[in-house]
Amino acid sequence: MRAFIVIAIVLLAAPAWAQGARERLVASPSWLAKRLGEPGLVILQVGDRAAYEAGHIPGSRLVTAAELAAPTGGDALSLELPDPAVLRARLSALGVGDTSQIVVVPTREAGIQSATRVVFTLDTAGLGGRTRLLEGGAAAWAAEGRPLSTQAPKPASPARLSPIRYRSAVVDAEFVRRHARAPGYRLVDARLPEFYDGARTGGSPERPHKTGHIAGAVNVPFNTVARSDLTLAPAAEIAARFRAAGVKRGDTVIAYCHIGQQASATLFAARTLGLKVKLYDGSFEEWSRLGGAVATGPR
Repeated sequence: MRAFIVIAIVLLAAPAWAQGARERLVASPSWLAKRLGEPGLVILQVGDRAAYEAGHIPGSRLVTAAELAAPTGGDALSLELPDPAVLRARLSALGVGDTSQIVVVPTREAGIQSATRVVFTLDTAGLGGRTRLLEGGAAAWAAEGRPLSTQAPKPASPARLSPIRYRSAVVDAEFVRRHARAPGYRLVDARLPEFYDGARTGGSPERPHKTGHIAGAVNVPFNTVARSDLTLAPAAEIAARFRAAGVKRGDTVIAYCHIGQQASATLFAARTLGLKVKLYDGSFEEWSRLGGAVATGPR
C-alpha cells in the first residue's frame, strides 16, 4: 500500500505534457504520400545539392538553413534570423504562401538540426501551424519503397505571402542573464556534453568560444531527443529528459547551442511536449564574444 501511494504521488507530481502536439508537428511518410501533389503543398528538403540530385521526394525543393538566415561575414553572427522582408521574398519564391502546407525534410548530410532550424524560422515567421517535419526524412520515405525523383520541379510561381512579423521566440543575451535562474524558465544548453562540461571548446581560431556553458544552464543535448536516423526519440523519453533537467509544467524553455542550430532540435522536441520555447539565437558564439559568465563541469 505504501509503495502504491509513493507511485501515485510521483505520477501526480510529474508534468502533464500536452497531448497531440507531436501529431501536429510531425509528418510520417504515409501522411505525406496521401497528400503528394495537392495544391498548396510545399516540400522543402534541407541539405546539399549532391544528395538532392541523387534522389528526392517528387516535387520537393532544395534549401539550406543558411539560405533562410541573415548574411554572414565581418562581425555578423553565424546563423541569425534574416530581415522579415528578405525571408518573405525567399519563401514566396519557393512557393510558400498564406495557405500553404509545408513539410520540411531532413537529410543525413545536413542532420536533423538543419531541418529543425528551418522549422523554427517558419514558426517564428508565423507559419508554424502549417509546418511539419518529415519523420525520418527522405531516407524513411525511400525505405518504405516510395519513389524518388532526380528531376528538380519547375520553378515555383511566386506565392502570395503576407508581410512577416516575427513572433517573440528569439531572446538576446540580456534576457538570458535575467532569466537563467528565474522561476518559470529553464535555460538549456543543447550541445554535446563535452562542450557543456568544458572538455572541448567550440568555435574557430577566428571566432573562439569560451570553455564551459552559460552559468545556470542545464544540458539537454540535441542528439538525446533526436536520433541519427532523423527521427525524434519516443515521447516518453523526451519527457524524461526535460523532467530530469528540472523542466516543469508551464515552464518556458530557453535553449542555446554553438550558433543556434542544434538548439532548434531540442526546442522542436520541447514543442512536441507542448512546452513554451525561446531561442537564444546568438548562442554561445555571442555569449563568448560578450564575455558572459560561464561554468564548467557536469550538471
